[in-house]
Amino acid sequence: MRLILVLLVVTAVFMTSCSGNKNGQSDADVVADSLTADSLNADSLAVDLENLPMPKAADELFDDFLFNFVANRKLQMERIHFPLPVLTGKKTERLSRDKWKPEHFFMRQGYYTLLFDSERQMEVVKDTSVHHAVVEKIYFNTKSVQRYVFDRLRGAWMLTSIHNIPIAEDANASFLTFYHKFATDKDFQNKSLGETVHFVGPDPDDDFNMMEGIITPDTWEAFAPELPTKMIYNITYGSPKHNDNSKIFVLRGIANGLEMEMTFHRQKGNWKLVKLTT
Repeated sequence: MRLILVLLVVTAVFMTSCSGNKNGQSDADVVADSLTADSLNADSLAVDLENLPMPKAADELFDDFLFNFVANRKLQMERIHFPLPVLTGKKTERLSRDKWKPEHFFMRQGYYTLLFDSERQMEVVKDTSVHHAVVEKIYFNTKSVQRYVFDRLRGAWMLTSIHNIPIAEDANASFLTFYHKFATDKDFQNKSLGETVHFVGPDPDDDFNMMEGIITPDTWEAFAPELPTKMIYNITYGSPKHNDNSKIFVLRGIANGLEMEMTFHRQKGNWKLVKLTT
């Protein structure tokens, strides 16, 4: 993501709630703390930025637009196609401007998650030709997905509809069902490791280099990250072709530099973790 204008302000605000481990916290602890961060930060930021125009360049990349959209209430109201169609099954409601409540998406928790089918697919985030994007709120407790559909119309990103669907109808349904059990059941998690898991992470002895190694099931507990279990986000850029046998789960901090990638392959019908990058 390019840190332009509003994103710089966003970073400054969240550095307070998501900055590092002064008390010896692990990365997992930092993530847990982010979940309980004061939600007033997002509201205060929105008020501060209401009269700040969005840079024209922010419409080139969806990520740049999205950070402006969630941080600026005035801009948000201007970039919604009212009355907004809200589709649930065969039922369509149209949400009027006065019924809309400001949407901050993942800003209040300080991190977000993404799903990709390959490392090559991850490059689409930087593609300025993308004209369609979907932000998904995936709720495991209700087994449902709320999909916010954005389209770039005449050069400007607009929220054009919301779709409520069961997880079973999502393109990533098989993996999402697996992921929830993987994140909540330690025994299942251990059984879902590949024979070896390739590990890539920062070298504790050299801040400028990465180290690589192999994680075996008997050493997994020392590396196992804390994962969100109730709800995750996903952003789909364009109209990608889905690979049902490969998934990269990305957890990315908004301002604390935290980033983790978990690569899964489906082997003989079962998803297996094959790589962990931190």
